[in-house]
Amino acid sequence: MPFAHRHRLLCLLLPAMLLLLSLSACAGFKNSVYDTAIGRERREAGLAPSTRIIDGLEIAFLEGSGKGERPTLVLVHGFGASKEIWLRFSQQVKNDFHIIALDLPGHGESAKPMDMDYCIPNQVSYLQAFLAEMNIGRLHLAGNSMGGAVSALYAARYPDQIASITLFNPGGVYEYESELSRHLARGENPLIVENVSDFNYLLDFSMEKKPFLIWPITSVMAERAVANRSINEKMYRDIRRDAYKDFGEVLAAIQAPALIVWGRQDRLIHFENGRVFDEKIPDSRLVILDEIGHAPMIETPDVSAALIRDFVAQLASP
Repeated sequence: MPFAHRHRLLCLLLPAMLLLLSLSACAGFKNSVYDTAIGRERREAGLAPSTRIIDGLEIAFLEGSGKGERPTLVLVHGFGASKEIWLRFSQQVKNDFHIIALDLPGHGESAKPMDMDYCIPNQVSYLQAFLAEMNIGRLHLAGNSMGGAVSALYAARYPDQIASITLFNPGGVYEYESELSRHLARGENPLIVENVSDFNYLLDFSMEKKPFLIWPITSVMAERAVANRSINEKMYRDIRRDAYKDFGEVLAAIQAPALIVWGRQDRLIHFENGRVFDEKIPDSRLVILDEIGHAPMIETPDVSAALIRDFVAQLASP
């Protein structure tokens, strides 16, 4: 090939090569920043990452110190979320509890087989198998959104294991219509992220008081949410298909003391549903937080931590 032709071809290819290199470097940089930031948050929360194989599935989790010395608090995330949503909350209670935050199957760093059934009763069974493997006895259980529904059903199904439950904007009862229900009626589902724009909208939609996050962090979170679209669609179908017709019967069967915390500006599940939880659970207390959305433990981790700390302390008082 004549030199002039080679030179012209190089000039055409060089910008594309540089673009690919820059994108690769950018992706590496973003993931490095994300890993560093998450690692720092884990250390500040006193949590170490680990995994266990449960019924052939790898389950990822975070665990703090104090097992056998402090009461165990197990934290269960919501739909499409992960154990990392509890990091800043855990920083506030790390000296009060032995903390375990896990990724349920289909979420975070845990296994995501497409041929599993991810309905709420099955997630309860996976959680029970995990806690049995971890040799966790009597415990305090807290869950947000879908994790709240999982926690409520767990408490009803295994009353001897539960010292208390705390439900942050839990799913399971939808007597009062929310903005999300109106989206769904129009055939729109903000919970299923198809692109970065969808992810940013979901953050705005789900939280009234968003925590400050630098660009590389949100970018990596968005990319992972987009990558999980297929499994999230599968899990959402499973949850909707096997939704309890009367979750009130589950709530009425809960024997443990329950703290219900709800953000008044929740656009996913209307806060008035909290009154249903409070009425149905025999021993419960409802706290409604103003200017807070669907995730109090993220939006106001200090207040959320104080609520659960005081709640458990009162249970221990004679």
